Amino acid sequence: MTTLLPDTPHPDGPVVVAHRGYGAVAPQNTLAAFEAAWRAGAQALELDVRLSADGVPVIIHDPVVERVSDGTGAVGSLDAATIRGFDAGSRFSPVFAGQRIPTFAEAIDFVAARPGMDLLCEYKGQWTAAELAPTIATIDRAGLAGRTVVQGFGRRTVLALGEAAPHLPRGFLCNEAPHDLFQVAEKLGVVAVNPSVAAVLADPGLVTTAHAQGLRVMPWTANETSEWEGLLAAGVDAIITDRPGELRGWLAGRSGTLLR
Repeated sequence: MTTLLPDTPHPDGPVVVAHRGYGAVAPQNTLAAFEAAWRAGAQALELDVRLSADGVPVIIHDPVVERVSDGTGAVGSLDAATIRGFDAGSRFSPVFAGQRIPTFAEAIDFVAARPGMDLLCEYKGQWTAAELAPTIATIDRAGLAGRTVVQGFGRRTVLALGEAAPHLPRGFLCNEAPHDLFQVAEKLGVVAVNPSVAAVLADPGLVTTAHAQGLRVMPWTANETSEWEGLLAAGVDAIITDRPGELRGWLAGRSGTLLR
C-alpha cells in the first residue's frame, strides 16, 4: 500500500505531497525541485505530464513553455529534443541555470531511486488509453506500481487511465467540488477525490462524506499555516503544497514528534 493510501491514518498527520517538487525553493517540475523535496522529507511527489509533438511524455504544468523556461511555443507543437534544450532554471534563479524540463522517464528514475517517496502523477489535458500506455509501462518497469497514484481533471482521461492501468489507483481532480462529486467518483472508479483547498475549507464535511464512501481526499495547493490548520481539522488524508519542508516541520511541531 502506498504512503498516499495507507490502511490506517498516518500517525503524524496528513501525508505531505510536494507540489511539482519543492516549488518554493527551486524551479517547479525540475529534478532540482524534486531533489529539494526529497531532502526536505516530502512523503510523496506530485508532478505534471504532457506529450511533446513527437509523442515523448515530459514534465511540465503549462501547455506552453514560456513561463518556466527561456523557450517559446506550445508543448504539443515542439519535439522533445527542442523542449529539452530550453533552460528551465534561470528564470527562477541564476543558481539553477541549466536545469531542464525533465522527461517522464527521468522523473520515474528519480522516484524509483528514492524508496521513501511515493508518486502522485497528474496527466494534463485529454489522454487516450493508447497515449497513456507508454507511461504506464515506464512506471511498471521501474517497479513503482505500488507507490503511484495517477490522476487528472479530465473525466475522459481518468476513464482512460482505468483502461490503460486498471492496477493503478486513480484520483479525480476538481476545482470547485461539483454537486455530484461522489456519483462521478463512483463512475470513474477512483480512490481519491482531490478538490482545491478553497473547496474543502468551504465545506469541511466533504471529507467526512468522502471517508464514509471509502474515498481519500488530497486537496491542492495549501501554502499557508491557516490553510493547514483548516485542512487538518477537516481530516484530509494528504496536503499538496509548494512548501513541503515547512509543512513537515509544522506537523512535527504540532505533534511533538521528531522528523523521520
